[in-house]
Amino acid sequence: MLFRSVPKHHARVRAIGGIDEANAAIGVALLYVSDPEVRGVLSRAQNDLFDLGADVCRPENADSGKQPLRMTAAQVANAEAGIDRFNAGLLPLTSFVLPGGTKASAYLHLARTQIRRAERDMTELADSETLNPEALKYINRLSDLLFVLARYENGRGQADVLWTPGANR
Repeated sequence: MLFRSVPKHHARVRAIGGIDEANAAIGVALLYVSDPEVRGVLSRAQNDLFDLGADVCRPENADSGKQPLRMTAAQVANAEAGIDRFNAGLLPLTSFVLPGGTKASAYLHLARTQIRRAERDMTELADSETLNPEALKYINRLSDLLFVLARYENGRGQADVLWTPGANR
Protein backbone atom coordinates (compact mmCIF):
# COMPACT_ATOMS: atom_id res chain seq x y z
CA MET A 1 0.00 0.00 0.00
CA LEU A 2 1.43 3.38 -0.99
CA PHE A 3 -0.22 5.53 1.69
CA ARG A 4 -1.90 4.60 4.88
CA SER A 5 -4.59 6.71 6.40
CA VAL A 6 -3.61 8.64 9.52
CA PRO A 7 -5.81 10.71 11.84
CA LYS A 8 -5.91 14.50 11.49
CA HIS A 9 -4.04 14.86 14.81
CA HIS A 10 -1.13 12.66 13.62
CA ALA A 11 2.32 14.26 13.84
CA ARG A 12 2.70 13.99 10.06
CA VAL A 13 -0.50 15.94 9.43
CA ARG A 14 0.37 18.48 12.13
CA ALA A 15 3.84 19.00 10.63
CA ILE A 16 2.47 19.52 7.13
CA GLY A 17 -0.12 21.95 8.50
CA GLY A 18 2.57 23.88 10.38
CA ILE A 19 4.70 24.09 7.25
CA ASP A 20 1.70 25.43 5.34
CA GLU A 21 0.92 28.00 8.07
CA ALA A 22 4.52 29.24 8.06
CA ASN A 23 4.46 29.52 4.29
CA ALA A 24 1.33 31.69 4.53
CA ALA A 25 2.98 33.90 7.16
CA ILE A 26 5.99 34.35 4.86
CA GLY A 27 3.54 35.37 2.14
CA VAL A 28 2.13 38.06 4.42
CA ALA A 29 5.64 39.22 5.38
CA LEU A 30 6.42 39.57 1.67
CA LEU A 31 3.71 42.25 1.48
CA TYR A 32 5.96 44.45 3.65
CA VAL A 33 9.47 43.48 2.49
CA SER A 34 10.92 45.89 -0.05
CA ASP A 35 14.54 44.67 -0.30
CA PRO A 36 14.74 42.64 -3.55
CA GLU A 37 17.36 40.25 -2.18
CA VAL A 38 15.28 39.44 0.92
CA ARG A 39 12.22 39.01 -1.30
CA GLY A 40 14.16 36.53 -3.43
CA VAL A 41 15.30 34.54 -0.39
CA LEU A 42 11.74 34.41 0.97
CA SER A 43 10.25 33.41 -2.38
CA ARG A 44 12.79 30.61 -2.63
CA ALA A 45 11.94 29.54 0.94
CA GLN A 46 8.25 29.42 0.06
CA ASN A 47 8.98 27.06 -2.83
CA ASP A 48 11.28 24.98 -0.60
CA LEU A 49 8.48 24.73 1.96
CA PHE A 50 6.28 23.07 -0.66
CA ASP A 51 9.16 20.65 -1.34
CA LEU A 52 9.40 20.06 2.43
CA GLY A 53 5.67 19.37 2.66
CA ALA A 54 5.93 16.92 -0.23
CA ASP A 55 8.85 15.21 1.53
CA VAL A 56 7.10 14.96 4.90
CA CYS A 57 3.81 13.71 3.44
CA ARG A 58 5.50 10.68 1.81
CA PRO A 59 6.79 8.12 4.30
CA GLU A 60 10.39 7.09 3.68
CA ASN A 61 9.35 3.47 3.24
CA ALA A 62 6.59 4.15 0.70
CA ASP A 63 6.84 1.43 -1.92
CA SER A 64 6.12 2.97 -5.27
CA GLY A 65 7.60 3.10 -8.72
CA LYS A 66 7.77 6.88 -8.49
CA GLN A 67 10.75 8.52 -6.77
CA PRO A 68 9.39 10.84 -4.03
CA LEU A 69 10.51 14.46 -3.83
CA ARG A 70 13.03 14.84 -1.00
CA MET A 71 14.81 17.81 0.55
CA THR A 72 18.49 17.94 -0.34
CA ALA A 73 21.76 18.97 1.27
CA ALA A 74 21.95 21.76 -1.33
CA GLN A 75 18.72 23.28 -0.01
CA VAL A 76 20.10 23.16 3.54
CA ALA A 77 23.37 24.74 2.36
CA ASN A 78 21.44 27.49 0.58
CA ALA A 79 19.58 28.35 3.79
CA GLU A 80 22.87 28.39 5.70
CA ALA A 81 24.43 30.69 3.09
CA GLY A 82 21.49 33.07 3.55
CA ILE A 83 22.03 33.06 7.32
CA ASP A 84 25.70 33.91 6.85
CA ARG A 85 25.01 36.54 4.19
CA PHE A 86 22.39 38.52 6.12
CA ASN A 87 23.87 37.99 9.59
CA ALA A 88 27.18 39.53 8.51
CA GLY A 89 25.75 43.07 8.51
CA LEU A 90 23.68 42.88 11.70
CA LEU A 91 24.44 44.69 14.93
CA PRO A 92 25.69 42.26 17.60
CA LEU A 93 23.00 41.00 19.96
CA THR A 94 23.06 42.44 23.49
CA SER A 95 19.79 40.86 24.65
CA PHE A 96 17.07 38.54 23.43
CA VAL A 97 15.01 40.00 20.59
CA LEU A 98 11.27 40.37 21.07
CA PRO A 99 9.09 39.84 18.00
CA GLY A 100 8.25 43.23 16.54
CA GLY A 101 9.80 46.31 15.05
CA THR A 102 8.74 46.66 11.43
CA LYS A 103 5.69 44.88 10.03
CA ALA A 104 7.92 42.67 7.88
CA SER A 105 10.02 41.73 10.90
CA ALA A 106 6.97 40.93 13.03
CA TYR A 107 5.55 38.62 10.36
CA LEU A 108 8.93 36.95 9.86
CA HIS A 109 9.06 36.27 13.61
CA LEU A 110 5.56 34.81 13.39
CA ALA A 111 6.62 32.55 10.52
CA ARG A 112 9.71 31.55 12.51
CA THR A 113 7.57 30.41 15.45
CA GLN A 114 5.33 28.43 13.12
CA ILE A 115 8.39 26.77 11.59
CA ARG A 116 9.58 25.86 15.10
CA ARG A 117 6.22 24.24 15.84
CA ALA A 118 6.35 22.27 12.59
CA GLU A 119 9.90 21.23 13.51
CA ARG A 120 8.68 19.91 16.87
CA ASP A 121 5.99 17.92 15.07
CA MET A 122 8.57 16.60 12.59
CA THR A 123 10.92 15.48 15.38
CA GLU A 124 8.00 13.77 17.12
CA LEU A 125 7.25 11.96 13.86
CA ALA A 126 10.93 11.03 13.53
CA ASP A 127 10.72 9.28 16.92
CA SER A 128 8.38 6.69 15.43
CA GLU A 129 9.07 6.77 11.67
CA THR A 130 12.08 7.33 9.46
CA LEU A 131 12.24 10.91 8.23
CA ASN A 132 14.64 12.41 5.71
CA PRO A 133 17.50 13.91 7.78
CA GLU A 134 17.85 16.76 5.25
CA ALA A 135 14.21 17.72 5.88
CA LEU A 136 14.93 18.04 9.60
CA LYS A 137 18.09 20.03 8.96
CA TYR A 138 16.32 22.32 6.51
CA ILE A 139 13.45 23.26 8.80
CA ASN A 140 15.91 23.99 11.62
CA ARG A 141 18.06 26.21 9.44
CA LEU A 142 15.03 27.96 7.96
CA SER A 143 13.87 29.11 11.39
CA ASP A 144 17.33 30.60 11.98
CA LEU A 145 17.24 32.25 8.56
CA LEU A 146 13.86 33.83 9.35
CA PHE A 147 15.25 35.16 12.66
CA VAL A 148 18.20 36.74 10.85
CA LEU A 149 15.94 38.19 8.14
CA ALA A 150 13.59 39.61 10.80
CA ARG A 151 16.55 41.43 12.35
CA TYR A 152 17.74 42.53 8.89
CA GLU A 153 14.28 43.98 8.22
CA ASN A 154 14.60 45.91 11.50
CA GLY A 155 17.23 48.21 10.04
CA ARG A 156 19.91 45.53 10.28
CA GLY A 157 19.19 45.19 13.98
CA GLN A 158 18.96 48.90 14.82
CA ALA A 159 15.17 48.77 15.31
CA ASP A 160 15.14 45.41 17.13
CA VAL A 161 12.84 45.35 20.14
CA LEU A 162 15.05 44.02 22.92
CA TRP A 163 14.02 42.20 26.07
CA THR A 164 14.76 44.07 29.27
CA PRO A 165 14.92 41.43 32.02
CA GLY A 166 12.73 42.32 35.00
CA ALA A 167 11.61 45.62 33.48
CA ASN A 168 8.06 45.35 34.80
CA ARG A 169 8.69 44.20 38.36
